[in-house]
Amino acid sequence: MAKTTKSKNIKSALERTLVLLKPDALDRGIMGEIISRFEKIGAKFVGMKMLVSDKDTAKLHYTDDLAKRRGEKVRKMMIEMLISGPIVAVVLEGIDIIEVVRKMVGATEPKAALPGTIRGDFAHISYRYADEKSIGIFNLIHASDSPESAKSEIAVWFKPEELVSHKPGYTKMTLRED
Repeated sequence: MAKTTKSKNIKSALERTLVLLKPDALDRGIMGEIISRFEKIGAKFVGMKMLVSDKDTAKLHYTDDLAKRRGEKVRKMMIEMLISGPIVAVVLEGIDIIEVVRKMVGATEPKAALPGTIRGDFAHISYRYADEKSIGIFNLIHASDSPESAKSEIAVWFKPEELVSHKPGYTKMTLRED
């Protein structure tokens, strides 16, 4: 009985999240360094692809919610930033992976991101600077902020058949997959 309950709790903590490596990450040639951080913690990669987003897809990603929080001008600048070059879309799976990835990524505003986070180590732009230049904030990476947003964001960038179920050896210790 205890094994069933324990197994059920692990499954309920198992999540998927979307990560986007934005055009500035690819332009700077740090894609491998960023991806390796997720590999090193034992996150399971279940989807990955490089693409150039069209405007309609970028609008599905940066929804009206962003406009409500930061204004329509900011939403438009973020859409323009996202379509300005190639991106890499990644789906990661792991225990409480949404929270783990958000901690690894750091604060949305790079100048506020702590050293040791992706944004803290590789970016420094501020909202003020981006606003003054009327540009979207180039902060290298996007990570889903909740299970609900992860589910909807994954659906924007991936078809179900593009996500791969597998049991890599490195997850035997972290995920205890049988």
